[in-house]
Amino acid sequence: MEIDWKITSSDKRHVKDFLNAHDNNPFVLRRIQRNIKNQSPSISKERLWHVLVLCLLTTQQRSGPDSNVFKFLRTKPFPLSYETCRSKHNVEKFSYQTLSTFKAARWPNKVASQIATNLTLLEKGLWAETLANLKTLQKGTTRDLEKSVATFIDKNFKGFGPKQSRNFLQELGLSRYEIPIDSRITKWLKDFKFPVALSAAALGDKDYYNFVSDAIQKLCKDCDIYPCVLDAAIFASFDGDRWTKSNVDLSSV
Repeated sequence: MEIDWKITSSDKRHVKDFLNAHDNNPFVLRRIQRNIKNQSPSISKERLWHVLVLCLLTTQQRSGPDSNVFKFLRTKPFPLSYETCRSKHNVEKFSYQTLSTFKAARWPNKVASQIATNLTLLEKGLWAETLANLKTLQKGTTRDLEKSVATFIDKNFKGFGPKQSRNFLQELGLSRYEIPIDSRITKWLKDFKFPVALSAAALGDKDYYNFVSDAIQKLCKDCDIYPCVLDAAIFASFDGDRWTKSNVDLSSV
């Protein structure tokens, strides 16, 4: 049994009007520059680690320009940098203390444990395979390739799932088609009269996530836009005019 997603002219007009309303937002322009025009910084261990921590911190908590987590991620030097963490005897304890001091995590114990586990995995040999997978996207991305690399991230790292594995690729500037379907996306889809039920619990299932993602990609294809750009417009729309040229870039390396 298959579902044939039918996109109407009204649907396309709604999406294009929405994008036109946000196409000059600095957050959207940054996404286009990095993910479409391939002007993203190179992938170093330090940058990969920074984005990994970003993904763990932005799970189920507000991450707009005024949030504690956003301010923490922009702190320079970054308190939980790769070099800093790998120099600590007890990474989990150090991470917990740092996150608590900055009030950067909703569940500092849980995130600190995930940070420590992921660092151990990388240092024990996962660096090479992870970097090799990411480099395949740099050579030219496709929907299937992005899905494959996202699955690799989900399977090999602690604290990731269908959503954050895609957030990881998107923040690195490597993806165009696979997007993190978070609460902002689901709210927008519900307002858009998306024809199936949406919930965080259901989207935790890989197959259901892919089912919804396929519909979003079909909508974007018919509207002649990349899903990552629609994602940026939706994300930015919830923050009004608070994204600026000075605060939009999370990268600290």
